[in-house]
Amino acid sequence: MTVPFVYQRAESVEDAVVRLAEPRTLPMGGGTDLLVTIDEGIYAPAAVVDLRAVPASDSVELREDGTLRIGASARIEHLANHPLIRERYGALAEACSVVATPALREMGTLGGNLCQRPRCWYFRRGVACHKNGGDSCPAREGENQYLAILDGGPCYIVHPSDPAVALTALEAEVEIRSAKGERVVAIEDFYLLPRERLDHETVLRPGEVVTAVLLPAAAAGGVQRYHKLMQREAWDFALVSIAGCRRPNGDVRMVLGGVAPRPWRVNSSVEEDVASGGLDEDTIATLAERALYDAEPLSKNGYKVQLAGALLREMMVLLSS
Repeated sequence: MTVPFVYQRAESVEDAVVRLAEPRTLPMGGGTDLLVTIDEGIYAPAAVVDLRAVPASDSVELREDGTLRIGASARIEHLANHPLIRERYGALAEACSVVATPALREMGTLGGNLCQRPRCWYFRRGVACHKNGGDSCPAREGENQYLAILDGGPCYIVHPSDPAVALTALEAEVEIRSAKGERVVAIEDFYLLPRERLDHETVLRPGEVVTAVLLPAAAAGGVQRYHKLMQREAWDFALVSIAGCRRPNGDVRMVLGGVAPRPWRVNSSVEEDVASGGLDEDTIATLAERALYDAEPLSKNGYKVQLAGALLREMMVLLSS
């Protein structure tokens, strides 16, 4: 499908938000997902605003208070190899290193990756479903092997971003701008469940754009890992993934990807038990089962419960030792 639209190149943040205030105008980072969604008919914009020329929009800046600010136009490949991120926020560097293909990592931006649309076959093909204006979810009884086992309903999408999972474990914040001003949202509040909003997956309002991600000093260092299980073990979206962090103060956070419509944080009581340390094999197995107690797999994705359990047990061993 060919959809005509006007291409615009923003010269500043102020210029970008003024342009984005116009009806049917969308922001573009690397365009690796946006242009596909336009071709698939998910979007039919009148104009697209390229944000890559905005000065310092791709910068990585360590502030005096220890907060790391990453511009939304920063390329995924750049973040995967950035020495400051590798040193302080290893889980994010690892998550960025397994996004898509090397070519797509060179093109894709952090902001675009966080705001990409889900890959449900029915949604992407324009089949009548909740996200396409329908009144049912054909995936519920159909091809659901890649969909949610947690927090699903009435739609069972999973969010495809790897960095979002790591950033949730790191307690990142998302900086958002519009012509009306700026606001900062915790990444745990940035994504919405389908029961909260069906037409999109984030709290972004018309005219708003992600301008940066903020990482707190308290989340730096310690033990950090990101592990992703894929069908082809290369260049694919996660079947299940996990980000885990044990901070220098001993606090533990674990977040699963590929299992829910947004990055899914493990129950804090489980994290506290892992942080206590000294866990034997049976205790770890029990904790993993407890973490997934609310899982409700569909007809073809029950295997995700087993994969998630395996990743949790592996991460618990690492973070409790």
